Amino acid sequence: MAETAAALRTLAHNVRTARNRAGLSLDELSRRAQVSKGALVGLERAQGNPNFGTLVRLADTLGVSVSALMEGSPEGRVRVVTADAVAPLWTGAQGSEARLMLTTSGPAPVEVWRWQLEPGEEYPSHPHQAGVVETVSVTAGRMTLMVDGTEHTVESGQTAAFDGDAPHTYRGSGTETCHLIMTVHLPPGPASGT
Repeated sequence: MAETAAALRTLAHNVRTARNRAGLSLDELSRRAQVSKGALVGLERAQGNPNFGTLVRLADTLGVSVSALMEGSPEGRVRVVTADAVAPLWTGAQGSEARLMLTTSGPAPVEVWRWQLEPGEEYPSHPHQAGVVETVSVTAGRMTLMVDGTEHTVESGQTAAFDGDAPHTYRGSGTETCHLIMTVHLPPGPASGT
């Protein structure tokens, strides 16, 4: 429980700092990110339990990565992260999950995710800001990637890349669990605010 409280305090600090850096009021961030002002106030006070979709919308609106909102100060030149050390940011009813392993630093950060999709279970993602590129590399099983209404099968040993500013959905397909590594390449610099 202490870890959860500490993580919420870090998240609160990082959201408030990013909002102030972007010059946004709570009202304006609420409007742009489509998150209630009450939820934002609670979040900046380290209260509540924001879901994955809320974190993605806030990160996109603030022009930062999801992990930039969640992480404390970097610990050194090399970071080694084990999957067990990172709580899933999304879990499905059938056992699917998504874990944000880390985000690289620099002017154009890259998020590295580990996903597990059970057959038939899916995660619909809202479109990201312009300039975001995603890749999915399937290491076991098979998935269906839907981008802007078109389905693409991605099997073990295959990688797909697409612009993340279109509606997209990830669905486990076949008969076994699909394991994949996803990267989310964020555009350089802060969000334009459009």
